[in-house]
Amino acid sequence: MTSTTTRLLRLLSLLQDRTHTGRELAERLSVTDRTLRQDVARLRELGYPVHAERGPIGGYRLGQGATMPPLLLDDDEAVAVAVAMNIAADGSTGIADIQANLERAQSKMDRILPKRLHRKVTALRAVTDIGPAVTGSREPDAPVPAETLATLATAIRATTTIRAGTRDLEPYRLISWQRRWYLVAYSLETHTWQALPVASLPEIRPADRHFAPRPLPDSDLVAFVLREIASTGWQVHARVTILAPAETVISRINPTVGVVEPVDDSSCLLLTGADRLETIAVYLSMLMMDFRVDDPPELVAHIRTLARRYAAATPHD
Repeated sequence: MTSTTTRLLRLLSLLQDRTHTGRELAERLSVTDRTLRQDVARLRELGYPVHAERGPIGGYRLGQGATMPPLLLDDDEAVAVAVAMNIAADGSTGIADIQANLERAQSKMDRILPKRLHRKVTALRAVTDIGPAVTGSREPDAPVPAETLATLATAIRATTTIRAGTRDLEPYRLISWQRRWYLVAYSLETHTWQALPVASLPEIRPADRHFAPRPLPDSDLVAFVLREIASTGWQVHARVTILAPAETVISRINPTVGVVEPVDDSSCLLLTGADRLETIAVYLSMLMMDFRVDDPPELVAHIRTLARRYAAATPHD
C-alpha cells in the first residue's frame, strides 16, 4: 500500500502527461474510484487545476491555473531543462533581467535534482561552451538526445575515450552553437583534431580507456570549432574573393561566417560554407562589399539568377 503523498505525486505525474479516464487512473494507481476522487480533491486544494470532463471521451486533465504550481519532470526532461537554461544564460535572448531569473531557476533545479541527475547536469555545464549568437541561421536544427550529451560530458570529465561507431575518440569539449552541438575530439584513427557534429555521429558509447590530455589545438575551442565549420563542416563550401582589405572584412563578419585570408592591400579571400547555396548568397549580400565567386560554379550560377531577378524587380526610368 503506497502512502497518500506518494500516490498524489504519481497522480500528478500522470495528469501532466495527458487526459486520463477515471477508470484508467484508478487502475494505474490501484485505488477505488472513491479514493481517486478524494485524491483529485486534495490536488485541487494544493492549487493544481484538475479539470473533469464527462462523456465517452472525457476524463481528468491538468489545466491552467492562476498560480504556478510545482512541476514533476522525468529524468530526460529535467536534464533537458537544465541544459536549456544553461545555454540561455550564456546566449543573447533579448529578455530583460533574464540572467538573474535564470540563476534563481538554476539554483532551484540544483536543490531538487537527484544526485544522479545533478552529476549529469553539472558535468554538462562544466564541459560546454556556447558559440556566439551574432548571426541568424536558416539551417535546419540538428537535435541531440540529452542522454547522448550526458554520456559525452561524463567521458570528458573522466578523460576516458568514447567510441562513435567504429572510431575511437578522445573527447575534450562540447560546443553549442546555432541549435547544434559539436564535439572537440582527437581522433585515434587519423591522429587529428576534429570538430564533429554530434547529431551526425553514429552510436556513441563509452570506451572507458583513460587518456592523458593532449595540448589543445587552440586556446579558444569555440573559435577552433567555428573555423572548422567554416572551412570543412558544411555540405556546401565556397571560395570568394572580396575586393576589400582583410581587416575591413574581418571587422564586418565573425568566425561563424568564414575564414578570411589577405591577398594584398585591397583584397582578401573568404572561405565560407553552409548547408545550402542560398544561405551563402545571403551572407555575401549582407557584406555590402564587391566580391567575386571563385568556387563553386553552382554558386556563380545561383548569384547570376538572383542578379537577373533583382534587375527585373528594379523600376526602369
